[in-house]
Amino acid sequence: MKYEDFQRIEERAFYALFALFGVVVLLGAGAWHYMEEHGHVVTGMSNQVVWGIPHVFAIFLIVAASGVLNVASIGSVFGKTLYKARAPLSGMLALAMLGGGLAVLMLDLGRSDRIIIASTYFNPTSVFAWNVILYSGFFGIVAAYLVSMMAPRMKAYSKYIGLAAFIWRVILTTGTGSIFGFLVARQAYDSALLAPMFIVMSFSYGLAVFILVQSTMYSWNGLMLDAAIRRRMKNLLAIFVSAVLYFTLVYHMTNLYFAKQTDFERFILLDGGIYTSLFWFGQVIVGSLIPLAILFHPQLSSRCSAVVVASVLIIFGAFCQLYVFIIGAQAFPLNLFPGMEATSSFFDGRMPHPYTPSLPEVLLGLGGIGVAGLITMVAVRAFQFMPRDDYDQTVKAEIAPE
Repeated sequence: MKYEDFQRIEERAFYALFALFGVVVLLGAGAWHYMEEHGHVVTGMSNQVVWGIPHVFAIFLIVAASGVLNVASIGSVFGKTLYKARAPLSGMLALAMLGGGLAVLMLDLGRSDRIIIASTYFNPTSVFAWNVILYSGFFGIVAAYLVSMMAPRMKAYSKYIGLAAFIWRVILTTGTGSIFGFLVARQAYDSALLAPMFIVMSFSYGLAVFILVQSTMYSWNGLMLDAAIRRRMKNLLAIFVSAVLYFTLVYHMTNLYFAKQTDFERFILLDGGIYTSLFWFGQVIVGSLIPLAILFHPQLSSRCSAVVVASVLIIFGAFCQLYVFIIGAQAFPLNLFPGMEATSSFFDGRMPHPYTPSLPEVLLGLGGIGVAGLITMVAVRAFQFMPRDDYDQTVKAEIAPE
C-alpha cells in the first residue's frame, strides 16, 4: 500500500471516530437536559441509592486520570528513559480524562448551576470541598508540566514540575478515596484502607487506558511498538492488577473480621445477586485473573493484540469493581437499630434497595467518555503527542531483557 493511500485511510478513521465521540457527547448532553427538566425521578436513583451509574463513569475517569499520569511520573521523577518519551501523551490523557469525569460529576448533581456555590463558598470541614481545590490544582500543575516538556525554554524545570505533579496526583487520589473513607453512613465505606486502595486502583486503570490509547495511535500510524518496551509496560500493568487484587482481599478480610460487617460481606460475596456476579465474574475473573494469565503467558504477552485485550478486560473489571463498590454499598440497607426490624414508607430495612440504571444515566456517563475522547483526538491531531523513542545505547541497556 502506498503512503498516500494509508494516509487517506488514517484520515477517514480519524474523522469517523471523531464523529462517533461527538455523537456520544451530544447524546450525553441530551440525557442531562432530560434529567434536568424532569428531575431524577426519571432515573433509577432513589432516596437510598443517590449515586448511580453516572458516578461509576465519573469516578473511573477521575481515578484513571490520576493513574495515567503515573507514566509521566516514572519518566520524570524516577528517570526511566523509555517512559519519558510517553510523558506528554500521559499528561494530555490525564487532563482529558479528568475533564470528562468532572463533566459527568457536575451534570449529575441535579442542579448543575449550584456548582458556582461550591466554587465560591469553601467549607473546610467537607472532603468534597477539598477535592474542588485538588481537581483545580491538578489541571494547573499538569498543564504547566506539559508546557515544560514541550517548550524548549522550560525543559530545565520539567523534572521539578513533574515531581510536584506526582505529589499532587497522589494527594488527589487520596482525596477521592477519602470521600468514601470518611463516610460513616454506609457500611462498605468508613475505612482507612480506601485511600491507598484508590491509589493502587488508579495505577492499574490508568496504565490500562494508556496502553490502549498508545496501541491505537501506533496502529493508525502504521508503527509497531518495540517488544522490549511492551514487555516492560505489560509487566508493570500485571503488578498493578495484582496489587488491586491484594488490596481487595485485605479490604474484605478486614470487614469479615468485624461481626458488624458480616451481613454486608455475605451480601457482596454470596447473596447480592447482580453485585455478587459483578464482583466474582466481572472484577475478579474477567477483570483480573484472565488479564493476569494473558500478561504472564510467555507467548500471548509477546503479542500486541493480546496486551490490548488484557487492557480492555482490566477496564471492564474496573467498571464492575466501581459499580459494586459505589452502588452495591448503597443497595445494602443501613442497620440503624441492631437486633430490631425497621419498616417505613422509605424502604428502611429492605434488602436490598432496588436500583436499575436508566438510559439517560448511561448516556450521561458515556458522554463523559466522549468528552475525554474528543479532547484526546483534537490534542493528538494538533500537537506532537506520539511517543518518539530514541534507541541509543542508553535506552537499549535500560530495556534489555531481564
